[in-house]
Amino acid sequence: MLDWSSVDTVLLDMDGTLLDLHFDSYFWLEYLPIRYADIHQIDQHEAQAWLHQRIMQEQGTLNWYCLDYWSQELNVDIVALKREVADRIAFRPSVLDFLDGIRREGMRSVIVTNAHRGSLGLKLEKTDLAERVDAIVCSHDFGLPKEQIAFWERLQTVEPFNPQRTLLIDDSLPVLKSAQAYGIRFLLSIAQPDSQQPARNVTEFEAVQHFSDIFPKGE
Repeated sequence: MLDWSSVDTVLLDMDGTLLDLHFDSYFWLEYLPIRYADIHQIDQHEAQAWLHQRIMQEQGTLNWYCLDYWSQELNVDIVALKREVADRIAFRPSVLDFLDGIRREGMRSVIVTNAHRGSLGLKLEKTDLAERVDAIVCSHDFGLPKEQIAFWERLQTVEPFNPQRTLLIDDSLPVLKSAQAYGIRFLLSIAQPDSQQPARNVTEFEAVQHFSDIFPKGE
């Protein structure tokens, strides 16, 4: 499935790739509307409909991921609300064995995430991800989301990599397309980013269900 002898660097998305996207899906689609309605004393269904419409307006932009932006726009403390349900943060299947395998084989592992520093910090508190990879790069530090080719150009300046010997694993198809346009050779998607939702039918890129499918434990 993948020629690991041709890979030196593994770039890894966090939410929906290493971590179960259910935490984020639950927070934005279910928990936030409830708390927003409670805080602002409005109807919950009205809040849910309005929030969905408002959030979708920012899809594909850095604002979509920016907790400071949403805290200001919604007049709520998003990080504090996320902390209320942080017990839902969890790894996807086989992730720890996969990361151990990458390290054992001498490849460089780098998390490249669109997650805001507030969300990233919370997830690093709840997991040992920081100790299991070589570096973590947050797109907010560049002012560019991964959906833009310029992100990968900026990444090269802080984390040099050979695109022809690099693997990117990401659940976002727009991000994978951006990386493909930049010239990253090996690209994999995730079939089931959210454990509580059905697996997706991904056709544009090869998709994996579990990391053990591409890097079995003990290989």
